[in-house]
Amino acid sequence: MGMILVLYYSRYGSTAKMAEFVTRGVESVTGMEARLRTVPAVTTVCEATEKPVPNEGPPFVSLDDLKECDGLVVGSPTRFGNMAAPLKYFLDSTGGLWQAGSLINKPVGCFTSTASLHGGQETTLLTMMLPFIHHGMIYVGIPYTESELVSTRAGGTPYGPSHLAGEKSYLDITPDEQRLCVAIGKRVASIAHKLAE
Repeated sequence: MGMILVLYYSRYGSTAKMAEFVTRGVESVTGMEARLRTVPAVTTVCEATEKPVPNEGPPFVSLDDLKECDGLVVGSPTRFGNMAAPLKYFLDSTGGLWQAGSLINKPVGCFTSTASLHGGQETTLLTMMLPFIHHGMIYVGIPYTESELVSTRAGGTPYGPSHLAGEKSYLDITPDEQRLCVAIGKRVASIAHKLAE
């Protein structure tokens, strides 16, 4: 059984909901399972210390989760056109995996959520992919054969799924956004499955 790591950080819950749809897509591929993980919050005052297991939701990610995965789908809310600091903080700890080449040739996709429609969805996805390119991973986007890319009136990009959450995440994930989240999970899992053959 192959494993796709679905890793995310979520502040108000929208990115977490997107991760659930991504997981559905991964698990729609025969022979593949999803492992849902998150990262702890960080603070600008000092390094945050969290319990090893969160009070609720999925466990915190470990470097072993990354090493063991056959593919990866990563989600973050947008922070000034880039991923949120907690996710970047974790990725900055992956130098040992980079040095060992542990992620080379594994497929990776990204997803994001923003408060405003033009709040940096595409720049966030483009900048999120950079660390994974350095790791030698294969970036997976969404092709326009997914008709929701054309019909969406909220989020959705060829660089990965996106969601227009609104201020304080009051907007639900639209059906088009849901289908695009499922699509990226399915696509990364399908490519990982083919690469393992």
